[in-house]
Amino acid sequence: MKQRVEISTYSLIMTILGLIFIVILIITGIRNSDSAWQPLILTSLIAVLCLAALFYMPMSISVNDKNLNIHRSLRIKSIPLDQIQSIALCAPTMAERRICSSGGWFGYWGWFIEPSIGKYFAYYGKASDCFLVTLTDGRKYVLGCKNPASIVDYISSRISR
Repeated sequence: MKQRVEISTYSLIMTILGLIFIVILIITGIRNSDSAWQPLILTSLIAVLCLAALFYMPMSISVNDKNLNIHRSLRIKSIPLDQIQSIALCAPTMAERRICSSGGWFGYWGWFIEPSIGKYFAYYGKASDCFLVTLTDGRKYVLGCKNPASIVDYISSRISR
């Protein structure tokens, strides 16, 4: 079973505006540079920022008999089903605080903290499409995909055995 992550309108607008701003910044830096190193340093910093976003950006969520897989642009993160203690539909609230994360740049990903959930790592596109995965070691993930109820039901039936 595989479900695509849909990016919210806010996240899409933030990503597009951010990319436009970066392109303008690079062009302006190249044109107004007194040194050959300034554009290279600026471009390198921006490249690192974009690569981090591409590394963590959630694309889809899939489940098989052994793993819950988070498909990201450059890598797949797998969580074994036997390490999942609980799973439930859960939308993040406005009370969440970012620790080290993206609040809309290529989706929502990174470390967040919220009073009702605690500290968690997120991979989602829309807050309305989320579910909370709690592992046996206490780690928590808030994940999101197009049809989260089907993923939650599928995993619940596998971990309740």
